[in-house]
Amino acid sequence: MEKIVRGYLEYLETERNYSAHTILSYETDLMSLVQFLRNERIESFDQVHKESLRAFIGFLLDEGFGQRSVARKIASLRSFFKYLRRHKIVEGNPALVLITPKVGKRLPVFLDEQSMSKLFLSSDHTGPHKKRDLAIMELFYSTGIRLSELINLTLNDLKQEEGLIKVKGKGRKERFVPVGKKALSVINEYLATRRDLLLAAQRTHNERSLFVTGKGRKLYPQAVGRIVRKYIGAVSEIEKKSPHVLRHTFATHLLNHGADIRAVKELLGHESLSTTQVYTHVSSARMKKVYEESHPKA
Repeated sequence: MEKIVRGYLEYLETERNYSAHTILSYETDLMSLVQFLRNERIESFDQVHKESLRAFIGFLLDEGFGQRSVARKIASLRSFFKYLRRHKIVEGNPALVLITPKVGKRLPVFLDEQSMSKLFLSSDHTGPHKKRDLAIMELFYSTGIRLSELINLTLNDLKQEEGLIKVKGKGRKERFVPVGKKALSVINEYLATRRDLLLAAQRTHNERSLFVTGKGRKLYPQAVGRIVRKYIGAVSEIEKKSPHVLRHTFATHLLNHGADIRAVKELLGHESLSTTQVYTHVSSARMKKVYEESHPKA
């Protein structure tokens, strides 16, 4: 069974162009299924019936998994058994009968405009590392790009004269995203010191990544996460302090200032408008709060 799962994960990577993060999620879900089936003395996927999968879902709920996690795992099972049926490993898709638990939409966490202004004004920006960190924060807020999109940027992806960056998004789809003048200015300041980072690490060639570590190598997700947590933690008490908060902030601030939701969809690289519409709920909630606090008869 493990071999079949590995083949499926390779299919997701090579043919469907899924991200490493998504593939890891599928691997976690499916390997937990394999372990459960083995405990039930089921040794092949063609022996799996709808009752087996319902028992697996019941097991997950008993183990304390939340409805959101269970809903994701059900989606993984449906996709996996669809693959198995297409490749004639099983005759049907027993996952189709699984009922996905209703999961309420969580409103995105974002920073208000005052906090963002304070964030950029309150930090020490001297030295190559700090200039790099500021450039990362400015680029996140200016473009709304994902963490994976930022760390994969190369020097050639920055189009200074056009005021654009070329982003490789989900499914390796490319899009061009405008970059604000302030962000471009800060990035240029960083680029002037980027060579110092490479020289200090004795790496002057071959590294084309836009953002590099103190060792002159491509910046990695955990390092960016630490940078973002430091900056957000200095101006806000919100619990979640991830790069995605800046993506949410970017979208929310655009809509609050009258941006067309379809334009925001394209900027974010969303496949569906429904994905972007969650930000309209944020804007509506904000307007309702202002109304209740300000109107004498609210």
